[in-house]
Amino acid sequence: MNALDFAGRTAVITGGAQGIGLAVAQRLVASGARVALWDRDAGALAAAVAALGAAAHAQAVDVAAPADVAQAARATEEALGAIDVLVCCAGITGPNVPLADYPVEEWKRVFDVNVHGLFLCNQAVVPIMRRKGYGRIVNVASVAGKEGNPNASAYSASKAAVIGLTKSLGKELATTPIRVNCVTPGAVRTAIFQQMTQQHIDFMLSKIPMGRFGLVEEIAALIAWLASEECSFSTGAVFDLSGGRATY
Repeated sequence: MNALDFAGRTAVITGGAQGIGLAVAQRLVASGARVALWDRDAGALAAAVAALGAAAHAQAVDVAAPADVAQAARATEEALGAIDVLVCCAGITGPNVPLADYPVEEWKRVFDVNVHGLFLCNQAVVPIMRRKGYGRIVNVASVAGKEGNPNASAYSASKAAVIGLTKSLGKELATTPIRVNCVTPGAVRTAIFQQMTQQHIDFMLSKIPMGRFGLVEEIAALIAWLASEECSFSTGAVFDLSGGRATY
């Protein structure tokens, strides 16, 4: 693992108790950062903080709840003194069914977490970063947001929205010291696979020229660079990690 300089930096990672979020936390802590894990799974949070040690701070948060996010931002700033980095990993897939059969309430739930929750977290930390005069935001989208996956219309549309939000916010903050980018991974085998059908998992694998799923450590490596001070001239940009799947 290449070392990056995060000494003195503090990072918020949503969905940070497992999967990609936890891998990002491990990478940033190894590089000297302190991290606040925002997650609604109290058990997973406790285990993650125990594994990460004194550099980790736990915050139970439902990212889709505005009051939760506002309170978490205040509590994290008080506990850690600042928020230099935000990495938004929290997300759900929704059911794998054709659009004609998609339950309206499930559609809303996917957007509540993947889009509205990410919006709330971005919105909450920007004023904190502005006050400090520094910030890095990395939003986790998906290659599905660029290409669209059949039988995953809510997930695909929500991740396309994340890309659009990132591009917009990146332009809004381009003249400030805050950089905003997103990553669009291909399929990575995490607990989120438990929300998918085996047929959909097989479809995703069939689209990857490398013939394998990504590793959380591979996603974390790119996110860590995008979250670093060295990422100074990229903003509003989209970075693929798709094993060769992405075609544009």
